[in-house]
Amino acid sequence: MIQDDFIFFKIDKKKHIALIAHDGKKQELVKWVDKNKDILKDHFLCGTGTTARLISEETGLPVKGYNSGPLGGDQQIGSRIVEGTIDFVVFLWDPLESQPHDPDVKALLRIAVVYDIPIANNLATADFLLTSKYMNEEYNRKVENFNKNMQTRIQKFSKSEAE
Repeated sequence: MIQDDFIFFKIDKKKHIALIAHDGKKQELVKWVDKNKDILKDHFLCGTGTTARLISEETGLPVKGYNSGPLGGDQQIGSRIVEGTIDFVVFLWDPLESQPHDPDVKALLRIAVVYDIPIANNLATADFLLTSKYMNEEYNRKVENFNKNMQTRIQKFSKSEAE
């Protein structure tokens, strides 16, 4: 396994979906979840702070809440991705509004890409992902084997130091 270029992780039929939205996008996300609750009710939902609470209150769906984004919620979601307990993210961020926790947002987006997590940043992408055939079946995501990558870098560095 340490010599493989990639490691594969299984996403089960029942997805663990993180729902996140900046203030100006919260009602959009709540309406989207409500419109799609017949699909989403079969999955485990979680989200950051107020977003999780609003979705739960307005749709009746259970949503595990983490801290709000500025208080570390984005980082909590990112850590769950690394742990392998989040499979899918819908994150409606507001590209026209400055966010005090922008570094956390960028870190979350980066970690989702590193761990090959489907992530929707707008409703069109969320609709496409939700209606994908993969929503109803298992999926193997392919993650670069960073242990091998680091070993290769160390070997190259050691070799160049010796020359």
